[in-house]
Amino acid sequence: MFLSNILSLPILIFLPLILGLVILLPIFSKNDIYIRRYAKVCFVIHLLYSLLFWMFYSNGYITLYAPDWIKPLGVKFGFAMDELSLLMTILTSLIFTLGAIASKLHIRYGQKYYYALLLFFETTILGIFNAADIFTFFLFWELELIPAYFLIGYWGEGANSRKSAMKFVLYTFLGSLFMLVGLIMLHYFSYLAANTLNGQISMYDLSKVGVGLQILISMLLLIGFGVKLPIVPIHSWLPDAHTDAATPISMILAGVLLKTGAYAIIRFNFQILPEAFQYLAPIVAAFALINIIYAALVAYSQTDIKRIVAYSSISNMGLILLGICAMNVIGLTGSIFHMIAHGLIAAGLFMVCGIVLLRCKERDINKLGGLAKSMPRLFGFATIIVLASIGVPALAGFVGEVITIIGALASELSDAIKFIGIFSLPVLILSSCYLLKFLHKGFYGEEESCKPSSDIANHEFVVLGIIVLLLIIFGCYPAAIINTIQNIFVTNGAVIW
Repeated sequence: MFLSNILSLPILIFLPLILGLVILLPIFSKNDIYIRRYAKVCFVIHLLYSLLFWMFYSNGYITLYAPDWIKPLGVKFGFAMDELSLLMTILTSLIFTLGAIASKLHIRYGQKYYYALLLFFETTILGIFNAADIFTFFLFWELELIPAYFLIGYWGEGANSRKSAMKFVLYTFLGSLFMLVGLIMLHYFSYLAANTLNGQISMYDLSKVGVGLQILISMLLLIGFGVKLPIVPIHSWLPDAHTDAATPISMILAGVLLKTGAYAIIRFNFQILPEAFQYLAPIVAAFALINIIYAALVAYSQTDIKRIVAYSSISNMGLILLGICAMNVIGLTGSIFHMIAHGLIAAGLFMVCGIVLLRCKERDINKLGGLAKSMPRLFGFATIIVLASIGVPALAGFVGEVITIIGALASELSDAIKFIGIFSLPVLILSSCYLLKFLHKGFYGEEESCKPSSDIANHEFVVLGIIVLLLIIFGCYPAAIINTIQNIFVTNGAVIW
């Protein structure tokens, strides 16, 4: 009873929204120093609260809050949590907290509205990860566009930040149109098959619906989810948005927002439409391989350090998508683990890029060099994060990559997926090429094109220190995450949700 009173999903999801509204009160001025302090405290409190869910979570323990919303259609404003939602919730709270801390030197104006929107943004992402009803899911999927647009467009670091923000909104909105049609079809034909209306995500039964229709629904959903993942060729919003957004927002976009696409594919295509996804999985796996190869090659050709990291995210999301397509316990475990590992790695790499930009006023990798001498602490952190992204053992990136590839090789769906898994092994070497180029040209060399007066600040040390510490902990002790993931599965390789 005590825990049930403390661990409340509505509080978990809407606490950032409520705390964000407080910032808008007249007691805070537009650039009050207390705004930053208050916002950081809010994010830390929410992170600690989300960790309570992990500490006191038990197998099969699901909290549900689902009052009737549109009763004639069986739609409920519902939230539920399982192990996957729990992991994504903690990742979201952590990355948003690190982003808020990193904002100190990057956000110089409009802090009152910036931190309020940042808290609103967190609520929308949490709503996506904990939605129990498909229409609740869609509501938060669309609401997320509002704070994201302003955060990218009005506090961006690039001259084209507003154009990039609009591009992101248009891509997501167009993808959402396909997704909405798929969700309506899913809801409607489930009603015809079961003669009941229940929008709860885990309650759909399409056993009486034809496979052809299921495949059509699955394809429509994949288009919508693929924009957010993103899947090549509907990915071009990402490099622009990541490059032009402020560093803390780039950290959140790469660390959390991209994961909503992978999460949605697991929830809908894998969970609700597994029979249809079996037919589509080899094709989707081919797109995953294109993601890995194309993004890696483009990343190597880039000179803007933020675009290098942006394309590396596309490549890594391709690896996550490949694990989902394996449709087995190993592949899905690897995908979920790599979602968390890449969330930390991407946030760390963008933080490094942001620090370099602040100190040197330069993002062209050909104009950088010798930073290891003047900024040894940044160099040390950057080296560890890059090695984690490459997949060096004892770091979290290695665990996710290896398990995902093994899952693809063990797939029983199609020989094509096994072939893609085999081919992905040497292709992953490409990641070491562009990331070592990033490290070598930026930090090595005798000539120091930029001579900053100081190394990283204390708050930057805290952000990078937490990221590196977690990458080492999860790399040496991956069971901390894998044990939680394994609670999703039951014997004989079946999956329950």
